[in-house]
Amino acid sequence: MDLPRGSADLMATAIRYALGSLSYVTPAALSGPTPCAAWDLAALLAHVSDSLAAVHDALLTGCVSLQPAAQTQVIPADGLVATLRAQAGQLLAVSAAGRAGRPVVIAGRRLAGPKMAAAGAVEIAVHGWDIAEACHCRRPIPPALATSILAVVPQVVTGVTRGVQFADPVAPALQATPGDRLVALLGRNPAARPSRM
Repeated sequence: MDLPRGSADLMATAIRYALGSLSYVTPAALSGPTPCAAWDLAALLAHVSDSLAAVHDALLTGCVSLQPAAQTQVIPADGLVATLRAQAGQLLAVSAAGRAGRPVVIAGRRLAGPKMAAAGAVEIAVHGWDIAEACHCRRPIPPALATSILAVVPQVVTGVTRGVQFADPVAPALQATPGDRLVALLGRNPAARPSRM
């Protein structure tokens, strides 16, 4: 199955969804739990920032370096939301400029640009859901976005990458919405809420 021609549009829609989740972040929530058990909200936001930067660089330069940057910028927790908003805007601009159609080289391996954009859409949308859940806000991934992402998950989340990026699937409810099926497929329990310690 080929990736949809609109992978860049899919990524842009995922970014807009995740941006909406950022509006619920408060300073008090930053130290709270998330659906990603090992991370508090500040750590999750820092991870999303790294992901946005990687996808941006990949689409802009056509190359992803697996070497850590010589100097990594440490973003204070209270500046994470503003940083993410700025990064999302930069990624939207690169995507709108048609960069998502170019191939990307990762560790010497060539990857189609649309596949990179689709992978970015998966990561960004699901973490947008994680952010909302961590803020105790029920904000399902919209059905059309979730359905489109469900179609590309088998091509961008493989047996090799699942253990690194996502937990094992969780069985969704019988009448689960597309959004709930998506987050369950990527290791989240849509019926559970992160509990405060």
